[in-house]
Amino acid sequence: MNIILLGPPGAGKGTQARKLEAERGMVQLSTGDMLRAAKTSGTEMGMKVAAIMDAGQLVTDEIVIGLIEEKLDARADNGGFIFDGFPRTLPQADALGELLERKGATLDAVIELQVNDEILVDRIVGRAREAAAAGEPVRADDNAESLRVRLMEYYKKTSPLIGYYWAKGDLVSVDGLGEIDTVAGEVAAVLDRS
Repeated sequence: MNIILLGPPGAGKGTQARKLEAERGMVQLSTGDMLRAAKTSGTEMGMKVAAIMDAGQLVTDEIVIGLIEEKLDARADNGGFIFDGFPRTLPQADALGELLERKGATLDAVIELQVNDEILVDRIVGRAREAAAAGEPVRADDNAESLRVRLMEYYKKTSPLIGYYWAKGDLVSVDGLGEIDTVAGEVAAVLDRS
């Protein structure tokens, strides 16, 4: 089973992906993690990624699709893939669809973790405050101003995917602001229906 988790920064995509990995044997493909790993891998693709990132440039869609293809080929014997952070744009969605088709794979569900932006910002800023008070590490961009900028980027670039996958009949929305286990139950229900 292959799925995409959609939702703004802080909606809980990573948390839900980890639960699916543990409970269903799926593999999370986080493009950020893949790029960081490729950069230090020493492979031909990794050296390309390192050169681009070291120059402060954005990695092309073609390279990201190439990294995803490597992961699909290397881990074909698992419970499926969770695409997290990819696709972010409509051309990336088309490229992913073409890649899956070429591999004889399907996209079984696109799950949107819906959130109320103001509640999300309050929740993340509150958690960051609690972590700081407890002496735990806090992301530098877990503040209201940075979160609003990240949300704006998400809505400008990624939210068109919601309509794209809805039109294809693949989109299911769940409340991303519920308790972690409640959200996980809703995600599981979507997967069990697919």
